[in-house]
Amino acid sequence: MNPYAILRILGLLLMLFSSTMLPPILVSLYYRDGATFAFVYAFVVIMLLGLVVWLPLRQQVEELRLRDGFMVVVLFWTVLGLFGALPLYLAELPKMSITDAVFESISGLTTTGATVLSDLHELPRSILYYRQQLQWFGGMGIIVLAVAVLPMLGIGGMQLYKAEMPGPLKDTKLTPRITETAKALWYIYLSLTVACTLAYWAAGMELFDAIGHAFSTIAIGGFSTHDASIGHFDSVLIEWIAIIFLVIAGANFALHFSVWRNRKPKNYLLDSEFRLFVSLLAGVALVVSLYLYFSEFYDDFATALRMGVFQTVSIGTTAGFATADYSTWPGFVGILLLLLSFIGGCAGSTGGGIKVIRFLLLIKQGAREIQRLIHPRAHIPIRIGSRVIENRVFSAVWGFFALYVASFTLIYLAIAFTGVDLITAFSAVAATMNNLGPGLGSVGSSFAHLNDPAKWILCFAMLLGRLEVFTLLVLLSPAYWRK
Repeated sequence: MNPYAILRILGLLLMLFSSTMLPPILVSLYYRDGATFAFVYAFVVIMLLGLVVWLPLRQQVEELRLRDGFMVVVLFWTVLGLFGALPLYLAELPKMSITDAVFESISGLTTTGATVLSDLHELPRSILYYRQQLQWFGGMGIIVLAVAVLPMLGIGGMQLYKAEMPGPLKDTKLTPRITETAKALWYIYLSLTVACTLAYWAAGMELFDAIGHAFSTIAIGGFSTHDASIGHFDSVLIEWIAIIFLVIAGANFALHFSVWRNRKPKNYLLDSEFRLFVSLLAGVALVVSLYLYFSEFYDDFATALRMGVFQTVSIGTTAGFATADYSTWPGFVGILLLLLSFIGGCAGSTGGGIKVIRFLLLIKQGAREIQRLIHPRAHIPIRIGSRVIENRVFSAVWGFFALYVASFTLIYLAIAFTGVDLITAFSAVAATMNNLGPGLGSVGSSFAHLNDPAKWILCFAMLLGRLEVFTLLVLLSPAYWRK
């Protein structure tokens, strides 16, 4: 491991992150909301800290190794979450403790959407904008954005990309050069954001809300500028726009790139993961809607269908937008939706959860084992499309699944140890590790009432889920620290 090169990168990335304080400063000046100082102070502190770290090491231009990439990613997300809390802590409104400010910041950057804030209409607009912006930058990972710039500074990027990108097939690149890959992903991401903004605006949102909700939708974050979330607008059109863009953002961005480059929309139908993703959402939405109607929770099927479809897509993609409080729905529905969030979005998407591709591989392997019971000597390859999946991928998927379950269990016990009731503890861990946001029980709408130790543990859970377990836990492995 090369600590000097790692610190040099960290300094550069901190300076880059400091520039994200500039848009909220402009928003604050435009609306004269009194929060300008908080963002100016945060900009100066983060920029100077990055400069102090980078300046003595500016000559340490060395290629990063894979283990260095893991360290940079983990350090940066941790430091970013801490310093991203600065303007929230310094602003006169909201009055936040350090714990709450860090929780809100990490929740935004990891696109979790769990919040400790309420009465959002009373907050400065620059604070509201900043929360949405945090999610947008965290959506595909600030590291992926950075690797499009770092090669110009003489720094290799493939190691960072492999450590950051979600999914079991991390060695796959869309273009031969990692810089071009990162740029391609961000062009798609930016284009979708602009399209979503225009759609929300045309549907009746004011421009400020349209931008903020587009940031959160494409990032699959779930933060809103209103306490009632998307339900504030009470618009079927806005809800369908959200549904469409959530499904798009929940799909593999590599698939979007493939469709765009080859001009072949049929590639969506040919992709096994995307077909399973859409089928799961459609199937669960139908079950939820029918259950809500026949249990007489809603009087008419049209309302049950509207509520059921939106909440299913929102929770299934791990966005966490709401038009209703699903934690008050019949217990079967709440548990079903929470379990759906464990599957989450597709690999290479902005969604959270374990990822559809991993469940698809587990299903296929399970089917193969059943066939082997009947034909013990048969060689039965498993394919995703036309590609035969290697055994090392299955080993990685099973390893990920085992670590995910073990991590979930330990964090669940830790939250319960702090005094939180079991239902709330379970759903809080599920909502944070899956980067979902709202949970069941008393964390259905806000995490504000949780004790401080529980919030710090959940911050770790959010980072663990955002970095897909391996990236963070690899630093705890003795093998990582051996020369």
